[in-house]
Amino acid sequence: MNKDCKSVWENCLKTIRSSLPEHTFNTWFVPIVPLSLHNNTLTIQVPSPFYYEYIEENYLEILRKAIDKELGPEGKLEYSVVVDKGNAQSLPKTMTVPNTKIELDIKPLENKTNPDLQKRKMQILKEYESFFRDIQFNENYTFDNFVEGDCNRLARAAGLAVAKKPGVTAFNPLMLYGGVGLGKTHLVQAIANHVRFNSPEKIVVYVSSEKFVNQFIDEIKNDKIQKLTNFYLQIDVLIIDDVQFLAGKVKTQEMFFHIFNHLHQHGKQIIMTSDRPPKELQGLEDRLLSRFKWGLTADLQQPDFETRVAIILKKLQNEGIEISYDVVEYLAHNIDSNIRELEGVIVSLLARSNLERREIDLQLARETIKHIIQKVDERRPETADVDIENIQKAVCQYFNVKEEDIKGKSRTQNIVKARQIAMYLCKEYTELSLKAIGYHFGGRDHSTVIHAIQTISDLIEVDSSVRQDVNALMKIIGKNE
Repeated sequence: MNKDCKSVWENCLKTIRSSLPEHTFNTWFVPIVPLSLHNNTLTIQVPSPFYYEYIEENYLEILRKAIDKELGPEGKLEYSVVVDKGNAQSLPKTMTVPNTKIELDIKPLENKTNPDLQKRKMQILKEYESFFRDIQFNENYTFDNFVEGDCNRLARAAGLAVAKKPGVTAFNPLMLYGGVGLGKTHLVQAIANHVRFNSPEKIVVYVSSEKFVNQFIDEIKNDKIQKLTNFYLQIDVLIIDDVQFLAGKVKTQEMFFHIFNHLHQHGKQIIMTSDRPPKELQGLEDRLLSRFKWGLTADLQQPDFETRVAIILKKLQNEGIEISYDVVEYLAHNIDSNIRELEGVIVSLLARSNLERREIDLQLARETIKHIIQKVDERRPETADVDIENIQKAVCQYFNVKEEDIKGKSRTQNIVKARQIAMYLCKEYTELSLKAIGYHFGGRDHSTVIHAIQTISDLIEVDSSVRQDVNALMKIIGKNE
């Protein structure tokens, strides 16, 4: 008789319920939702990464018993972990965590006070002192100062889970990918620092792929390649940054392949970063690429407006400096490429303020950005310096209305017209998102902005007076650059 996921999970719950107090069962198992049953693998959805970790740590034996009873000894369990509950506009984000058999002999976490483990670490540090000498950790990179947003939530959640239990979670290997300056190095260094300070007996190595290749070449020259290999085989947490640079290095890839296998088989944690997902990496052996996909792959994307604001505020807080929110907002709107560039502009702004003994205001922010960033709007390069304040001011003067009116709730016809044209011009002349434009018009949502833009676009085609108004304002804005 064919089984479906709901009936299998309902029967599993009967077994689980008989082994637990009622309140424990209601807290940890009632919220779980069965999703699918395929090839003897039951997929269940749990509400958060913490939820998954807690169940795996505390109720593994009970789960194994229930799965055995329903699907037999070859039955498998897979988790769909909710990492972002979403909202009215976006669906929840989940990650799938495979669990090949729910093995009961998972190695327990080592006791960080175990003197034998401490002794082992000291012996390895002494024996391979030359290799450890070049390993550098930036202790400023922590989870506390890593600003979380929609752009990096999955990566941060997985990174924190790995940091708490390296080699024990299903996120092994953990592959983080994304463009330049989006926080990959910060996140993997945060993992390294968390493990180093909370499990001091563990040997943590952070190395760039370029350094890894150079080590390999140097030790071949010195006829000490076996010593280098032995060094990497004894690591507890191996972090390799920018793994894409191993492309084309056949011999180095071969050594890394054997190191990877050894560490993974012995429950050691492997973490890698790349500028692209594994499927897009060129010049790497298929056997390596297949192993990169064994664990979890998570991306870091360009930060959205709200995350950029949070990053700026966090940076200023760390520096013990307060500035006008208008300046924060201006920086967040105008620097949207990556976090590294954003932080660089903040540092330059603070430096200019100190050197020139000037207050940090919008004028200083504009001057600083002009010296660092050359932003050109490909649609209208001649208007690259136009900002939303210029547009709002020009529109208000043209229609003889107050700025607070177009940002307010007034539905007077001439004010609505001015507001909609202003929104249309903001979309034409700036690179702001619809959400950001709405924010500058009294916190309106993106659907209101879309309606305004579409209304003016349609009227330009059929109403000569609206067309004349828009053309006149374009000339005014151009002259005010």
